Amino acid sequence: MNARVQHTTANATGAARSVVVLLQDLVDYAGLFPPASLGMSPAVANYDAYSRSEFAWMLGRFIVPAARLAEFGATLLRVPAPPAEGQTRWRISALLGPEVATDLARIRDFANRAASVGLPIAAQIESVEAKVASADDVLRLSEIIPGEWETYFEIPCPETGTSVARECISAAAACGRRAKIRTGGETADKFPSPKTVIEFISLCLAASLPFKATAGLHHPLRSQHRLTYHPGSPSGVMHGFLNVFLAAAFLRAGMERGVAAELLDERNAEAFHFAAAEVCWRNHSLSITGIDDTRHQFATSFGSCSFTEPVGDLRSLHLL
Repeated sequence: MNARVQHTTANATGAARSVVVLLQDLVDYAGLFPPASLGMSPAVANYDAYSRSEFAWMLGRFIVPAARLAEFGATLLRVPAPPAEGQTRWRISALLGPEVATDLARIRDFANRAASVGLPIAAQIESVEAKVASADDVLRLSEIIPGEWETYFEIPCPETGTSVARECISAAAACGRRAKIRTGGETADKFPSPKTVIEFISLCLAASLPFKATAGLHHPLRSQHRLTYHPGSPSGVMHGFLNVFLAAAFLRAGMERGVAAELLDERNAEAFHFAAAEVCWRNHSLSITGIDDTRHQFATSFGSCSFTEPVGDLRSLHLL
């Protein structure tokens, strides 16, 4: 991470325009989840601070289990109201557990209480996320989850059964929902191979299905890091979020899968060049329009239990 990524034509944020377009609203904050596993109060305090920071434009939704929405609402009551000129709306994504009907009732109750109590921060649930094991799960849950919420189904990784992944993705597309891929975890076996990630993205692309990622994407470029914050934690190679989202954009522009897998495996910061109107990786280039379309229509965000690590690494690469 010591090499400097080249970029030109910075804007007011200190970042090239292509960087801003690529990173806008990219990081969904999941501080409640491993390996951070923060309590509700510090996680809420962090999100509040991040939403007021100079890098708030990178911040996406606050991720919370539906089972903890009452605790989340009570914690929000203690958050200082922002100045009138800096009113903020928190965007929330609720994770559904095994008892989906119960969790949906919790979401409705949270919305009703937020409206009646008048929280100092406007918090609106925009999306829900749920794990599925089959296309039947996708169809069953789609029948009971209201269409007003963007719904991300975390599907089995293609390497554990490409046909199951394809069927889940097809079902999600048919139901007007979205997909989610787990790109890491607290152990090395939780990290899918570059080929598997490319297979997932390609399946979503063929189905015109938007997706998000979760876990293991704390760092911009593919590199080796400790898998948890515990001293003595084992290390492993983690995917980089720049690699993943640029691979999605290049695939959408027609890049071959094998080449995209090489991009996903790229660890050399000097192989990337961010300019005002395009992003280049080695001898491949993509216009800012292609990046913008990908982020809005296809590769939406990633969940991370840290916001400071992505920002810190991007600053060390001189991208911010």
